[in-house]
Amino acid sequence: MKAVRLHEYHRQPTVEEVPEPSAKEPFDVVVKIGGAGVCRTDLHIIEQQWAEKSGVTLPYTIGHENAGWVHEVGSAVSNVEPGDTVILHPTPTCGLCHACRAGDDMHCTNNAFPGIDCDGGMAEYLLTSARACIKLDPATQPADVAALADAGITAYHAVRKAVPLLYPGTVCVVNGAGGLGHIGIQSLRALTATKVVVVDRNAEALKLAEQLGADETVLADGKHVEAVLDLTGGNGAEVVLDFVAEQGAQQDAFAMTRRGGSHFVIGYGGNIDIPTIDIISTERNVVGNLVGTYNDLVELMVLAESGRVTLHTRKYPLDAALDALADLDAGRVRGRAILTP
Repeated sequence: MKAVRLHEYHRQPTVEEVPEPSAKEPFDVVVKIGGAGVCRTDLHIIEQQWAEKSGVTLPYTIGHENAGWVHEVGSAVSNVEPGDTVILHPTPTCGLCHACRAGDDMHCTNNAFPGIDCDGGMAEYLLTSARACIKLDPATQPADVAALADAGITAYHAVRKAVPLLYPGTVCVVNGAGGLGHIGIQSLRALTATKVVVVDRNAEALKLAEQLGADETVLADGKHVEAVLDLTGGNGAEVVLDFVAEQGAQQDAFAMTRRGGSHFVIGYGGNIDIPTIDIISTERNVVGNLVGTYNDLVELMVLAESGRVTLHTRKYPLDAALDALADLDAGRVRGRAILTP
């Protein structure tokens, strides 16, 4: 089968032939990939930012946003069968540790993360587990929803955590309306009555944000922090969802957060430099967010299949994976890039 393989950090992957995976363990599931999302994390992987955290051995296949059709199952699998349409939670988990028992999948002590610490889904087939499979309506096209498996639940998970803070009359700033942010806007519209203010440096992204239900849009032109403060009576927002968190955006996000408010860090790549006195004197919170749980993805797929959350995509054949990575890196992709093996 064809797969997108990373052989060396700081060099582009290659599309090459590798053996197909097979179901050897009782709960193994092999999925024929119908859509594999291309994520900024893939760029960070190539840049070696995940090398120490993942412990992965090169070469390996990247791709952690995956959906498709069940191809083969292990002897103990009962929740899906060959031919089923599925989206895959990004981390196959053990089901037995304390985190799994609590439904906190992302912190399973025995999880794997295909595409980050083992072979992923930018390929024709992917080996995963029964615990990662969410069965979809057969009419759902995997390429239309694949990126919800990571970008989608990452945005939804942060919004879901912020819901108790976003009662009517509050303001939520969405910092960055790209691949994650455009899903965050729709999730806010579906789950809350908060006023949604979207900040982005790209005018086209702001047009999309307006179409998706943003109440206000602000161009990130160097004066955007002041503009947000003006929109909030000088106070700032109760919640800022920072889908950028690099190149200074993370500092702006904290500055746009009101006293007693919460700055949710979702994007990554930079450092947050905040004097501790500014945290304690204003009681502002900085909240980390790591992808999302299996149940988050189940809930998100209900919204997606009912049309309340739609994924804006640009599709590429698997052989054009390097073009997709280059377009994402250059900011030429609105929404998400999807590989379609």
